[in-house]
Parts: sequence; C-alpha cells; structure tokens
Amino acid sequence: MKPMRSVLFVPGHRGTWVEKALAAGADGVILDLEDSVPADLKDEARAEVARSVARLHETGSQAGVYVRVNALDTGIAGDDIAAVVVPGLDGLSLPKTFGPEDIIRFDALVTHFERKNGVEPGSVEFIVNLETAEAYASCEQMAKASPRVATLFAGTARDADVSRSIGFQFTPEGLETLYLRSRAVLAARTAGLEFPLVGVWQDLADPDGARLFSEQNRELGFRGQVLIHPSHIAVANEVFSPSKSEVEFYEGMIAAFEEAEATGAAAVLYEGMHVDYAHIKTAREVLAYSRLIAERGDAAAN
Repeated sequence: MKPMRSVLFVPGHRGTWVEKALAAGADGVILDLEDSVPADLKDEARAEVARSVARLHETGSQAGVYVRVNALDTGIAGDDIAAVVVPGLDGLSLPKTFGPEDIIRFDALVTHFERKNGVEPGSVEFIVNLETAEAYASCEQMAKASPRVATLFAGTARDADVSRSIGFQFTPEGLETLYLRSRAVLAARTAGLEFPLVGVWQDLADPDGARLFSEQNRELGFRGQVLIHPSHIAVANEVFSPSKSEVEFYEGMIAAFEEAEATGAAAVLYEGMHVDYAHIKTAREVLAYSRLIAERGDAAAN
C-alpha cells in the first residue's frame, strides 16, 4: 500500500471534485458510492466513479485511488464492484463489515470482476472500515482474512454508525475511543500492515480540534487520516510527516552512534538519552519513511 497521510472522501457522483481534492494536496481519495450518494443516483455515481478512476489512471496520478462501495447487506455491493473494478483502481474501502467472513465475500466478488474487467489479478486491495462493534471485536482476524487487506481504518465519527453500534458518546478529547483506536493500530501492525488510518474529524468550525485529533492519532501509531473536507488536508499532511526537527534529531542520533561505534562502543549518550542499536533502528526507519514521503511528492509533481 502507498503511504497516505491524507485521504479525502469525495462523493462518487461529483466527478469534478476529484481533481480539486488532489490539487489541494490529498495523498489519496476515496470515491464514495455509499452514504454520500442518494439512492436514486447510485447508477449515475458508479459510471462517474469509473470515469474518474480511468481519468486519473490515464494522467499518471500518483495519488491513492479507492472506492467505498455499499455494504454487503444492501444487495448492491456486487453492482458497485462490477462497475468500478477497472484498471487504475488501487482498492476498495469496505463499509459496515462485521467479521472476517465479510472480507472473504468481498474478496470473491473482486476476484471475479478483476478477471471479467481485465484488471491484474490480486491488484485491488482493501481498506477495511472498522465501524461496528463486531468489526472492532474481530479486527485482528479481519486484518488477516485476505491478502488484499492493505490497512484498517479506525472509525470514530460522532453520531455515526460506529458510535451507534458501540454506544459511546463522542468527545473532542477522544478518551471514549482510545481503546478502539489502540486496538486497531495493534491489529494492523500485528498483521504486517504498515499504514493504519483513522478518522473522521467532523467539526469544520474547530481547526484546533482537527489538529489535536491528528496529533493524538499520530502519537498512537496511525500513519494517516481519512478526511471529509479539503481544509483538513494540509494539517494531516503536516502532522503525519516526520518534521524537520525530527529528521535532524534522528540524523544527529545516527551520526553520534556511528562515531561511538567506530571506537568499539555499542551505546552512546545523545541529547541526554541512552541510545543503542534498538534506538538506531527506529531512527533509520523514521528517516526512510521521510524519504518515502518526499519521493512520492516529487513523483506527483513531475
């Protein structure tokens, strides 16, 4: 999976909004066929999403391109998948899942339509949305239910499916979802999924709250955030990127350690903290991730 710091929901029937999202700096988009599309516009939205995916593919866009299909129990998920599993699609965002069996069912549908639509077998990956009590309770199994699972998306939205299913009352501080988010990160990492996602922040009148939400989730281990408004893209991109001061700190740590190592030492005191091989592994991982993000940005600009 591509690292994505910011992933913006775009209503599927609003095709002209896709380029606007990417121009605003989003690392990825989720073209929505579910809750943001009126029932009588589903067919129109499918066709528009297929055109959007093809258009981005033809222009060589480096952004992650995903589609949120309708839930299995609606009976129309297959219609969605038949229409949008086309060349250029990175994956599907799977809503209202309840357990690993749902992932297996989605996998079977996608496998069929990859072959039918001329898409490389196994190339369509899954963002598994955790927005039911059952999904959170089985997220460890869901993360490993199919090779297509690329990441988990920990839903925390106020007054939405997840809060209704679990019964929590949303607060800006987020203590009511701390366990859920922590469990999602742990499940993703245990399954070898490097880029867990979280979201969404709904209060567009509270930019300070949006920033705090992003900062708290980066501290927990999330690598990116799903967004509902372009105004949050810049904040998410900043927060979920190693800062200049972090990069300088870890570069200095590596330099100090390597100097000590050359004298036969396997530990060094660096800015008041004990540093050994474990810390250097972390430092190198942070720097590698920073380079990866920079390389993606350079590729997108060319």
